[in-house]
Amino acid sequence: MCLKTLEDAYQDCHKIINRHSKTFSKAFSLLPAAKRKAVWAIYAFCRSVDDIVDEGANPHEELAEFEKQFELFLNQELPLEQSMWLALDDVFKKFDVNKQAFTDMIKGQQMDLVKNRYYTMEEVEEYSYYVAGTVGLMLLPVLAPNNHKQLEAGGKSLGTAMQITNILRDIGEDIQRGRIYLPSDLMDLFGVTEEQIKASEVTDSFIELWEHMATRAEDLYKLALESIEYYPIDARMPVKGAAYMYRAILNSVRRNQYQVFTTRSFITQEEKQNILSQL
Repeated sequence: MCLKTLEDAYQDCHKIINRHSKTFSKAFSLLPAAKRKAVWAIYAFCRSVDDIVDEGANPHEELAEFEKQFELFLNQELPLEQSMWLALDDVFKKFDVNKQAFTDMIKGQQMDLVKNRYYTMEEVEEYSYYVAGTVGLMLLPVLAPNNHKQLEAGGKSLGTAMQITNILRDIGEDIQRGRIYLPSDLMDLFGVTEEQIKASEVTDSFIELWEHMATRAEDLYKLALESIEYYPIDARMPVKGAAYMYRAILNSVRRNQYQVFTTRSFITQEEKQNILSQL
């Protein structure tokens, strides 16, 4: 028995995106109501999976249980008692949702339970697709209902760029969880050791490695935005806003002298407003 109204469920999802990603929330606040609410629900799904891996008491079991719940949801056999599932059910009815992208997202989070070192940039980008490029594919049917399949390459690129940005911002947090997403072949190339990462050392070599990966992220942002004119008018500013705001996190790290071990870089509300005013 559902105890919440659909509007209540969407508002619960809105609280989640506001609490965990003010940048994402701000960018997509420009969307029309139906699309905006769908973004909230999709974000709540992604956040639920991510939180299981990062904060769950028994993440293997909890993620397996979540995967079962999603299968029941797809088969319309899951009681819609939780806000996320209730809102997501409405999204799936209104939009031509890419179900595989949701499944791939779960697969990406499973990777974090079995893999904590990466050896090449190609591996990092593959991982980035599964945990974030998939988000682009989830959102596209909402943002561009009539031609979302044409935009898939750009959507993947944007999500992947955002994840590489996350990796470069969260190096300190990740090492506390025992994870290093900087590929070991690039670490060797630039002369950065795992011991230096664990010791929170910001060296010239570390900065060169960081900038090498940041350049790749910036190239992916550019690639993603090449298709912006093919989005419906009501989605162009939100997508550009999300891309520009997230890309600005890289400059925030630079302003913080690449101190990713003790300082979490972010962009201010004023910076977000400036970005949106220039779109």
